[in-house]
Amino acid sequence: MKPGRFPSIALAVAFLSMVVPAHAGTVQIVMENLVISPAEVSAKVGDTISWINNDVFVHTATAKNGDFDVTLPPKKSATFIVKKAGTFDYYCRYHPNMKATLKVEP
Repeated sequence: MKPGRFPSIALAVAFLSMVVPAHAGTVQIVMENLVISPAEVSAKVGDTISWINNDVFVHTATAKNGDFDVTLPPKKSATFIVKKAGTFDYYCRYHPNMKATLKVEP
């Protein structure tokens, strides 16, 4: 290796470790017995939300502001990748008493 190259490589590695984002996570939310659990959950932009419907009924995860509307057939799951920060109140269109909040940080 040529002299003076090592500091350049070390600097490049250090810089890349600062600009490469951390791996996104997965947040699981369960719908069971006509209840969304947990009723309040936090995530970050880029995370995947995995809704799991353990009921025998169709459910939805419908944001009150219209940002998402996910349909969950009975005994199935669906995912949604969070694209923006904010607080999102959502509910099931078929069972409006099923309510929850998703808080997303940048």
